[in-house]
Amino acid sequence: MMTLKTLRTLVLVPLAMAATLAVAQTGTIVMASTTSTEQSGLFPHLLPEFKKATGIDVKVVAVGTGQAIDMGRRGDADVLFVHDQVAEEKVVAEGFAIKRFPVMYNDFVLVGPAADPAKAKGKDIVEALKKLSAANANFVSRGDKSGTHAAELRYWKNAGIETPADKPAFANYKACGCGMGPALNIAASSGGYVLADRGTWLSFKNRGDLAVLVEGDTRLFNQYGVMVVNPAKHPQTKVVEAQKFVDWVISPAGQGVIAGYKINGEQLFFPNATK
Repeated sequence: MMTLKTLRTLVLVPLAMAATLAVAQTGTIVMASTTSTEQSGLFPHLLPEFKKATGIDVKVVAVGTGQAIDMGRRGDADVLFVHDQVAEEKVVAEGFAIKRFPVMYNDFVLVGPAADPAKAKGKDIVEALKKLSAANANFVSRGDKSGTHAAELRYWKNAGIETPADKPAFANYKACGCGMGPALNIAASSGGYVLADRGTWLSFKNRGDLAVLVEGDTRLFNQYGVMVVNPAKHPQTKVVEAQKFVDWVISPAGQGVIAGYKINGEQLFFPNATK
C-alpha cells in the first residue's frame, strides 16, 4: 500500500531531477563585448530580461572591440557583441564567427571643454579634427583598438591627418589605452577633447565642464553587431545557448528591451536588427 510519504518521494524526486537537468541545459555563456555597452548600463538592463526568457546566465567580459574579437578568435568567448563592422565581417570571413547580425545603433560625439579653445564646435567631425590638430589641442584617445578607437582613426584619415603608429603627430594627443569611462574621466580632469559613444556619455556622471561639441554628422553613425563564435574552430563553444542569445536579442522581445533603455528620458540605443 502506497503511503503519503512514498507518494511525495515519487513526485518530488523527478521534479528535483528535472530542475537539475534544466540548470545543466541552461548554464552560463561568456560574451565578449565593448566597454561602451557595459559602462552605458545597457547590459544590467538587458541581460536579466534574457535570463527571464531563457534561464541562461551571461558573463560579460567588457574590453575594446578589437580585444573582444580576439577573444572570439582564441575561443575564450561564446558570443561577441561589438561595434566595428569591418572587423566583424573580417572575423566571420576568417571562419571564427558563424554569422554577423546587426542589432542596434547610436552615434559618436566629440566631447570637449565647454569653452572650446580649439573652436571645434559644429556638425562636421572632419573639420573639427583638423582644428584640434592645428591648435595642438589636448586630445584624449582610447588608444585601445576598440570600435571607438577604430572610428576615431578613420576620422583622422578623413581629415587628411597622418596617424603613424595609430597616433596623429601633434604633441598633445594622448592615448590612454583605456575604456570609454576612464578616457572621459581623463578628459574631464585635464580639459581635454575626446571622441565618445553617446551611450557612455549619457551615463557618465563626472562631466566637469565637458560638453558635446560635435554631433549630427552622418559619419558618426555607430552600428553594433552580434555573432556566435564558430564551434568548427572552437568545439567548446556553447553554440546552442549562444545562438539563443543572438536569436533573442534580434527578436521583437530583445529589440523592445533595447529600445526601452533610457537615461533621463533619453534613449541610448536604437534597435535595427535584420535576419
